[in-house]
Amino acid sequence: MSTVANNWRQLNFPLLGILPLVFFFAQAVHYWRLNNPGELGHLLWPCNIGNLLLAIGLFTNRAPLIRIATLWMIPGLVVWFVYVVLAWGVFLTSTLAHVGGLTVSIIALRRVGMDRDSWVFAFAAYLLLQLLSRLITPVALNVNLAHSVYDGWQTNFTAYWKFWALITLLTGLILFGLGVLLRKIWPAASSKIGLIEEVGV
Repeated sequence: MSTVANNWRQLNFPLLGILPLVFFFAQAVHYWRLNNPGELGHLLWPCNIGNLLLAIGLFTNRAPLIRIATLWMIPGLVVWFVYVVLAWGVFLTSTLAHVGGLTVSIIALRRVGMDRDSWVFAFAAYLLLQLLSRLITPVALNVNLAHSVYDGWQTNFTAYWKFWALITLLTGLILFGLGVLLRKIWPAASSKIGLIEEVGV
């Protein structure tokens, strides 16, 4: 019975990666149907890329990718609710990407646990994603706030670099705090072994 249970877990845990992959491509189709190729730049928001990372992490048994995705998705859910849902309403694909993606990431994180250093990698990956957004996405989209001060905040900042510095500091602190909290709830057995080894299957 134990062997059957272990085989079921090993088979189905990677299959869970299908869900965030579907969420990511559903968002891609949504942006594509807006008939403006530039809208695809929205795929670089951390919650969307987080779904892609989560899917890859589940398919390839890479716990660090699952941890990074989870760290991104928790604050991403709050930002999405405040600046998208309250302002524009609920859209199916967006809800799947944020609520569905976070749900899958939490299920996965409970299996692999959070380690001490993943918040650092999540923060570094966020900065890389922001740089990529600045290089390849339209200025008007302001994806990851990579181009300008967020609309409505201009009166509080006389220069973009001040806004960027504050947002970057807050992002780092949030990721650090989440890393500490999640490590207390679901500590990783080890940060140096693969997903299958960590869960003992």
